[in-house]
Amino acid sequence: MLDACVTQGAGLQGLSTQASPRLVVMASHDDRPSELPLLWSLCAAWSELGYFAVVLDATQSESPSNPGLQQLLAPSGRPEDMPHESMDTAWSIYPAAIGLRQLCAASQGQEDTAPFEALEQLFQNYDVVLLYANAGMLATNLPGSHIEPLLAVSTNERSVLTAYQAMKQLLLNGRLQPTIVSMVDASDQNSLAWARNLNKSLQGCAMNFLGQQITTLSVDMRQDDEEAPRDVNRLALRLLENGMPRRPDATMSAWQQAMNDNDIGKRSH
Repeated sequence: MLDACVTQGAGLQGLSTQASPRLVVMASHDDRPSELPLLWSLCAAWSELGYFAVVLDATQSESPSNPGLQQLLAPSGRPEDMPHESMDTAWSIYPAAIGLRQLCAASQGQEDTAPFEALEQLFQNYDVVLLYANAGMLATNLPGSHIEPLLAVSTNERSVLTAYQAMKQLLLNGRLQPTIVSMVDASDQNSLAWARNLNKSLQGCAMNFLGQQITTLSVDMRQDDEEAPRDVNRLALRLLENGMPRRPDATMSAWQQAMNDNDIGKRSH
């Protein structure tokens, strides 16, 4: 479970002067029933705290009928002018698979974090940018970028297997350090025991077979704890505090290159 000392007040302290959005990355291992509850809960927590979030879903591709990041990278693209999926939520959702690959290609030879910084510049009117992308895509396109993607795991046996495979991809192919989030029901002792065993097992596998240390967390996903900050709230604040800040020079370079490439691509068709 997340430490209770990570309070809302402590999380908000120091964020008041934040001049750019925070980037949070969640790695998908094709287990949406495990991943989406955590993703939506984090967005809801940020919304309840008064932060505006945008979700870039790089597991889905943009199209003329479903525009997203690719269209936003065009010179005239602005989030406030774009239709977006909201699902009756307080946050915006855009497909982003093509646009993310475009950003990564445009930033080759620059800082490893340039694509993320470009996203933060593009969505500068938001407080949080949550990138949801396949683990293989992150490992292939953003190796060594120093991000620590969240990897959500449920009690489902298949979820554990695919999470381990994704962890290997991130560590070995991408040189990325994931944070394993085991989702539990704290009122169920079996669930807590499962999470402890899983976290120890994944940490042991990462160290013994991959030579890497990983961070693991157990998060209570119950929605009925109203008297104290829930685990998801604490995680949301921790991510705000530790999110990757942008570096303006690298950001503008990658962003401008991506927009130019997108404009050239349009003219060539």
